[in-house]
Amino acid sequence: MRTSIILAAATATICIAAQPRVAEVRKIWDSAPHNAFTDLIRFKGSWYSVFREGANHVSPDGKLRVITSKNGRDWRSAALLASSTGDLRDAKITITPDHRLMLTGASALHQPAPARHQSLVWFSSDGVRWSEPEAIGDPDFWLWRTTWHKGVAYSFGYNTNQDRNKRTIRLYRSTDGVRYETLLADAGVENSPGEHSLVFRKDGAAVCLLRRDPYRGTPPILPEQATALAGIARPPYTNWTWKDLKTRIGGPHLLELPGGRLVAAVRLHHPEPRTALAYLDPKAGTLQEFLPLPSGGDSSYAGLVWHNRLLWVSYYSSHEGKTSIYLAKVELP
Repeated sequence: MRTSIILAAATATICIAAQPRVAEVRKIWDSAPHNAFTDLIRFKGSWYSVFREGANHVSPDGKLRVITSKNGRDWRSAALLASSTGDLRDAKITITPDHRLMLTGASALHQPAPARHQSLVWFSSDGVRWSEPEAIGDPDFWLWRTTWHKGVAYSFGYNTNQDRNKRTIRLYRSTDGVRYETLLADAGVENSPGEHSLVFRKDGAAVCLLRRDPYRGTPPILPEQATALAGIARPPYTNWTWKDLKTRIGGPHLLELPGGRLVAAVRLHHPEPRTALAYLDPKAGTLQEFLPLPSGGDSSYAGLVWHNRLLWVSYYSSHEGKTSIYLAKVELP
């Protein structure tokens, strides 16, 4: 009888542990009136989170804040990047092949100016001292996230100087993170393609999770036409196959787990706005939510790192009032 009780208890424990769950979540920054659009990385034994600080979700005073932590609990400011000519937005951080931090973002230029947006890059060996910004890609093409693969940086850029119903995306590549060449001038995606995340798999295939947006212009892009896409391409990444995921998303990020499963962090819109984790199957064309994070309202734009058998997720949310930066640790089966 006692053996049966022990086995039953063990079985119950295994069932509970096999479910994805938020092991811990904490607010890590709220100094500015609006703190948003995060990314996260682990570098030389420390954590670095980057995000935008500003007066509002859209305001001319955006700056890019870099904060750091040894343990993921106690955070301090490492740097604040500002521009006198534009609103800095959507910080993304990665590690270069020569082991430097590389931070990218876009400047929404104060008008009048020759362009509306210019993508930028900064470099640092310690997260504190950063190089001067350098322009990357073409003016008015927003290189939203950069992903390194075998010594080459890849990024889709979407054009911002046209109506959304004419928007296109192009694929760039770079060997130094500064000089980008156009690899694919037009990826052939309709209905306002925009933000993306790329993963390069062990067999060399690239997978892209791509956001699309509704538009009230002429002709309009209806919400049911502005669903996310999953793209697959093989080297040299100039021929993409896209599948409709049948759901709207925002702020996509994609990570391949050690077992090969693709996990995405996205904003979902129905029934309520939230930041959520989902499994992506690009071949089947499915995006399946498995865990909503504590979030709501103005929220999303996550960073993802797999560390010590936990998924670490930075994101922003306004569910507690002020729009703030959060860090979650998630246990996965």
